[in-house]
Amino acid sequence: MTGFPVVVVGAGPAGLVLANVLHRAGVPVEVLERRSRAEVETQARAGLVEHRVVEYLREHGLADGLLAAAGRHDWCEFRVLGERFRVPYGELSGGASHRVYPQQFLVRDLIASLEAAGGAVRFGTPALAVETAGGRPRVHGADGVREAGYVVGCDGPDSTVARAFPAGSVVERRYPYDWLTVLAEVDRPVDGVRYALHEAGFAGMMPRTPRLARCYLQVPADADSAAWPETRITEQLLVRLGGVAEDPRLGAVVESSMLRLRGRVRERLCADRLFLAGDAARVLTPSGAKGMNSAVADVADLADCLVRRYRDGDPDGLAGYEHRRREASWAAQEFSDRLLDLLHLPPDAATAFTLRLRRQRIARLAAPGPEAEAFARVYAGAGRLDGGPPARVPGQGDAAGSARETVAGEQACP
Repeated sequence: MTGFPVVVVGAGPAGLVLANVLHRAGVPVEVLERRSRAEVETQARAGLVEHRVVEYLREHGLADGLLAAAGRHDWCEFRVLGERFRVPYGELSGGASHRVYPQQFLVRDLIASLEAAGGAVRFGTPALAVETAGGRPRVHGADGVREAGYVVGCDGPDSTVARAFPAGSVVERRYPYDWLTVLAEVDRPVDGVRYALHEAGFAGMMPRTPRLARCYLQVPADADSAAWPETRITEQLLVRLGGVAEDPRLGAVVESSMLRLRGRVRERLCADRLFLAGDAARVLTPSGAKGMNSAVADVADLADCLVRRYRDGDPDGLAGYEHRRREASWAAQEFSDRLLDLLHLPPDAATAFTLRLRRQRIARLAAPGPEAEAFARVYAGAGRLDGGPPARVPGQGDAAGSARETVAGEQACP
């Protein structure tokens, strides 16, 4: 039987950020990943990295590749009833912006950083089961049993670590529509996120790489992807986005798949010495680009707590992790849900009337004022991931809120 103070299950952005920060702080950590390295480093998913995440990675020496290659984006555009409303969220937030860096590139960088520092990921090594009998967690794998001081599940919605938690405590919503998610070639980079409200359904265009765009089309719930050949996809994107001349021209569809839209929050995030982070803790829709960013926020909190535990013998932070991150989960769900509500028409809506109401809401987001500024700060991730003073952004003082909440009545976890 082998042992580490911390075993991380899952080598996505959350697990890899946690492993890097712990390893560099002198806390021995082992990362188990069921997939091969090639699979992990090529899976295309998220692409918008919030200001607060960029700053956290920069402070921990993990942002070199991102800062060298990632474009800065500080506006998004809403389209409705033939009008275009640009939201300059970088300006409205005081200077916070996104960096556009595909998740697979960040994962590649984080693996390389961990290896350069002397750490490693055990690829092709699934965690088959986790138990906590006897007070110390044990992770059962095909290559043997590992005993750990703490086990952190960063292994996605179907987390093996989560299965070791008590039953129940999962709250979920299934949305009444789905998104067809498309990776398409473009003739030039997408220079800002486009959201289009249309009587035929929502459409979106997001930046990814200089020659690729991530696009979304609203479809009926449980729609069959076979009903959406490439010609229909490109036609509907043009119709719903409005055929604006300034948009990049769409080329071949590289891949497409159905995304079943749902939100999920696990209200238990620690049990004995087991912890959940990222998609194992919550499932967010892509609306608002909060999934990967919330995952990194989880492990920023947890890394700080574990370093304090092993370096200073202080377990207090771990006792409050569940409460803090559950509150953060619901805040992220609320933002995603409200944006979805703005972008989609109810199935029984009086279309012309509802579109005009949506136009009024969108116009307020594009004009200076408290509503626009609040949206911009959350959208861009203008705070910090840790508990220190807010990160400065150009033109902004120290009044920005911290992304790590201070709450009373925290529930304790051993």
